[in-house]
Amino acid sequence: RYSLFYNHLKNIEESEGGLDKFTKSYKTFGVNQLEDGGIYCKEWAPGAEAVFLAGDFNGWNPFSHPYKKLEYGKWELFIPPEDGCSPVPHGSKLKVVIRAQNGALLYRISPWARYVVRDEDKVNYDWVHWNPPQSYIHKNPSPKRLKSLRIYESHVGIASPEGKVASYKNFTYNVLPRIKDLGYNCVQLMAIMEHAYYASFGYQVTSFFAASSRYGTPDDLKEMIDVAHSMGITVLLDVVHSHASKNSEDGLNQFDGTDSCFFHSGYRGNHQLWDSRLFDYANWEVLRFLLSNLRMWIEDYRFDGFRFDGVTSMLYHHHGIGTGFSGDYNEYFGLHVDEDALCYLMLANHMINSLHPECITIAEDVSGMPALCRPVAEGGGGFDYRLAMAIPDKWIQIIKELKDEDWNMGNIVHTLTNRRYEEKYIAYAESHDQALVGDKTLAFRLMDAEMYTNMSVLMPLTPVIDRGIQLHKMIRLITHALGGESYLNFMGNEFGHPEWLDFPRIGNNESYHYARRQFNLTEDDLLRYKFLNAFDRDMNRLEERFGWLASPQAYVSEKHESNKVIAFERAGLIFIFNFHPYQSYVDYRVVIWHSSLTVAFRYKILLDSDAGEYGGHQRLDHNTEYFSEEYPHNYRPNSIMV
Repeated sequence: RYSLFYNHLKNIEESEGGLDKFTKSYKTFGVNQLEDGGIYCKEWAPGAEAVFLAGDFNGWNPFSHPYKKLEYGKWELFIPPEDGCSPVPHGSKLKVVIRAQNGALLYRISPWARYVVRDEDKVNYDWVHWNPPQSYIHKNPSPKRLKSLRIYESHVGIASPEGKVASYKNFTYNVLPRIKDLGYNCVQLMAIMEHAYYASFGYQVTSFFAASSRYGTPDDLKEMIDVAHSMGITVLLDVVHSHASKNSEDGLNQFDGTDSCFFHSGYRGNHQLWDSRLFDYANWEVLRFLLSNLRMWIEDYRFDGFRFDGVTSMLYHHHGIGTGFSGDYNEYFGLHVDEDALCYLMLANHMINSLHPECITIAEDVSGMPALCRPVAEGGGGFDYRLAMAIPDKWIQIIKELKDEDWNMGNIVHTLTNRRYEEKYIAYAESHDQALVGDKTLAFRLMDAEMYTNMSVLMPLTPVIDRGIQLHKMIRLITHALGGESYLNFMGNEFGHPEWLDFPRIGNNESYHYARRQFNLTEDDLLRYKFLNAFDRDMNRLEERFGWLASPQAYVSEKHESNKVIAFERAGLIFIFNFHPYQSYVDYRVVIWHSSLTVAFRYKILLDSDAGEYGGHQRLDHNTEYFSEEYPHNYRPNSIMV
């Protein structure tokens, strides 16, 4: 694999003048404004017989501005300035006109288009030339690379209690302060790359270089990222390079009139489950397109890194469909692995690390591919983190299938600690996947219909609501503290957002009722959502103070099946969880890690899920001090009594 990567890198150096020049192609391809006022256009359309540019600027004459054919399927066009001004004004609508091999004229949006919009009375998007007289100027530097990553997974369009598509401006001034207050230091933005179908959650991308216009302008997004940086918040983009929308009128599909171009032709170029097109990662121009795309998002918008979606689909020819992964190495090495896709990921991480070493990359891989998060120089994939995707599945399985008294402590600990050595994992109890219609969030699984009637503090605390609130806090804390080297939460789930997430579509009469986040629920003192919100905030702030995510993996000293107790130590803190449905314990002895003590250590409670401000029963005295003893317990020489 490293040899394949190295050969690609060597070829880029020899034929393109290096990776830096190769990935700057976003500045030359598409339609670009020159300093003298002229316009330079460049496209890759290997299956085209001829290429033209048409738009408002030439009265939509499809033949007046032909491109010149270059080598390797490339085409270029230069339009001189008119009286020192651009011949294509800012805001003009454009189309690339392709004469296909069968003679048909195809009106296409450039794959490199920076801004596309859709009029309310239209189905398809239009390409708009974006060249404002004064672009947004970033004022704040990017935050330094974080040691402890606490990620707030977000969707701009649903980030409002109102039933509408929310804006970049709303997110900037209403949501970012909330994220900061909750103690998250990183926001991961979904559905930013333009996608024609809103209900696709941003995973059916049509224009890879365009920020979604349904939330505002490119400058609005740049301002949003700049304000986040002013708060010390790192901003990651959920990038979709695993597949593309099948749209041809306003997407990449059949751009030059052929079935291939950016994609594999035939069966290999189509994803059976996603009904989308699959990139040909062995193609030189596809590599140019995708690598340049990453660089554009970093340099133009100042994103601080990426979460790569659908990595499992990229890694294997079977795309993970109908395939289970046990961890056996035969599952990761063989002819079923798409080495071209893996090589692309190595190139992407190498480019990002070389040109922007402060940036972070995350792999969404459910298969457990070995070395995916090891450096490229070691033959690894080069990612910084991978998602611990088994953890949310485990919590769902436990809650759905087992009674409280049947929870297996050893199985919970195994799932939370079962990760590849020296590869960093992002732990999460739930993400957007669990919030979507057809699934249930943890809060909804725990409390279900009673969330509609019994979340008011004026109502008696029912056993279902009491159990749900307490387990919601405990599940999140043990996942945060034991499950990885980073933590992720999907917006709204921190306070147990009721119901599910469903975008407007024909099946729900185009309703926005479930395509929103009801942040206002936490601001109502009469509702119990405020307790979960406060616990999540203080949990993050405690991690900020002690940095357990950046500390070595925890030492688990107890997983007691009959007591339903889990205890472990990390970053100098002792975490103790009692999952028993009805049994409390007095004078419970717990191991401390120190092998020898010359002085007694004194411990105090820092975070208590049973505290009143978190909706607990206040059964612990926070003024109590606990002292270590040279008293052997669980094969360790020292312990404390709690």
